[in-house]
Amino acid sequence: MEANFYAVIMAGGGGTRLWPLSVQERPKQMLSLNGKRTLFQMAVDRLEGLFPAERILVVTVAEQARKLQEQVPEIPAENYLLEPMPRGTASVVGYAAAVLAQRDPGAVMAVLTADHFIEEVEHFQAVLRAAKSVAEQGYLVTLGIRPTAPATGYGYIQRGESLGAFGGQEVFRVQRFKEKPDEATARGFLERGDHDWNSGMFIWTVEQILAEIARWMPELSEKLAAIRKAWDTPERGAVLAQIWPTIQPQTVDYGIMEKAERVAVVAGADLGWNDVGSWDSLFEVLEGDEHGNLVVNAQHLGLDTHASLVVGDGSERLLVTVGLDDMILVDSGSALLVCPRSQAQKVREIVKLLKENGYHRYL
Repeated sequence: MEANFYAVIMAGGGGTRLWPLSVQERPKQMLSLNGKRTLFQMAVDRLEGLFPAERILVVTVAEQARKLQEQVPEIPAENYLLEPMPRGTASVVGYAAAVLAQRDPGAVMAVLTADHFIEEVEHFQAVLRAAKSVAEQGYLVTLGIRPTAPATGYGYIQRGESLGAFGGQEVFRVQRFKEKPDEATARGFLERGDHDWNSGMFIWTVEQILAEIARWMPELSEKLAAIRKAWDTPERGAVLAQIWPTIQPQTVDYGIMEKAERVAVVAGADLGWNDVGSWDSLFEVLEGDEHGNLVVNAQHLGLDTHASLVVGDGSERLLVTVGLDDMILVDSGSALLVCPRSQAQKVREIVKLLKENGYHRYL
């Protein structure tokens, strides 16, 4: 373990595409989608041996922190950095960097996600070690995922010149970041072979990322400096509560990564990665039964049911299906979702409809 290497887990998201199980009080990262460990617990599990618990920080909103602490009590309570409200990943990154700068000015931070599947843990740790070496040369480093399909739901990273191999991992300068493409464009990216999926995971020194924020987002930098100054004083809570709502929401990709000059990508990592962006994506990370069905946290009896997903709330209620093919059924106890697998991405639209029609008790 390297003493100056820290993990920062972003754990404040809502995951609306996994409604009705993912709701405000129990967002995506708190769900157990394999019937065993929650996504947050799995995110911490895969850091074992590389980051001790005292060097794992979690950035989340206050109402989620207690439940996350209950799931992973080994992370010290003071390592939970509370956002008064979501303000985008640029503020999350800056917040964590400002706090780490107080604790360890020479820190290198790996910014990681709380709600993704990563199957190849040993490879993942090797990639993080390699990325740390690159970051220590003054680069902002992102992890690229080798595309397996012309996906339209991910951003892409185009690789530029090679920077060589670090720890056995090939590293390139980033030529440009590209937004989520249409299918024809994504197919072109795949055929060219010089694009990776943007995983949303980053590695950099605290010093470098704070310098980039000062350069590209000076207003945010000033507010982070005020928070940092008050951090070890009795005024911390009051200063954070006063300043945080005034921060303009922005992503770190748009605010920093697309503008910075020294940006590198550890390319084409084959991590068994999936961002679990829809119910249908579970078929990519879990193994079905002899009929191709996935049953998660449910008692299920199926007749002539094939290639379907059945998710329960862990209760003893029996879910019975007859004649289902390529369907999704999710029972949260208070709401029931039924849709074809091909329509799984539209769940986000349902959440919007619930809000518009006043069904807030189901959110």
